[in-house]
Amino acid sequence: MGQPVVSRGRTATPTLGKAMLNKYARAFFTRVLTPFAAFLIRRGVSPDTVTLIGTAGVIAGALVFYPRGEFFWGTVVITLFVFSDLVDGNMARQLGRSSRWGAFLDSTLDRVADGAIFGGFALWYAGGGNDNVLCAVSIFCLASGQVVSYTKARGESIGLPVAVNGLVERAERLVISLVAAGLAGLHAFGVPGIDVLLPVALWLVAVGSLVTLVQRVVTVRRESAEAEAADRAAQGPENASHGSEAAT
Repeated sequence: MGQPVVSRGRTATPTLGKAMLNKYARAFFTRVLTPFAAFLIRRGVSPDTVTLIGTAGVIAGALVFYPRGEFFWGTVVITLFVFSDLVDGNMARQLGRSSRWGAFLDSTLDRVADGAIFGGFALWYAGGGNDNVLCAVSIFCLASGQVVSYTKARGESIGLPVAVNGLVERAERLVISLVAAGLAGLHAFGVPGIDVLLPVALWLVAVGSLVTLVQRVVTVRRESAEAEAADRAAQGPENASHGSEAAT
């Protein structure tokens, strides 16, 4: 799930905090996971296989444990398999196989994994959690996360840079939700009051995703207007010359 993505247009400039976190966290985990990635390569395992196994593990952790309210163990399983997101990319770089297919598979399965996580929350609140409002919030988190990703992909597909990160992207959605779920799961071990963290996190993700969606839609509209204005300006002199030739 971490294979390099083939990008089109300009990429959004990350904030300083995100850039530093990404730089140092990825550098640390790259050093830690590189020997393991090399071991898998020697065993004949492909990056795509790691991507598929990692996604299957996340889905299993989310849909087996979360609907039963076992948030701690569900988060442990999901976290273990989430590291495949770094391992497969590391393997692809070592093999020199970064490809459009790898990027497509990676992005597609990320959406599936995200859907399983928030779907697991929704199933819990629709069942044993007995909270229709939080069930609806979980479904909104699921849907808005998919749409936020779609807006960037669709904008880039029509030639726009979509030069905005947004308030809450995929990494923030997952970190906030998984950390809160794992801590909330400690309630089953006798830690009082900590189960409130998951509802708070879901509301934060829902609001943050809505803000991010608005940011991206506004950005695409502005960039679209700028691109169309540039096209009209470029075509203007040519159309004027055609008109004068027709008049003669």
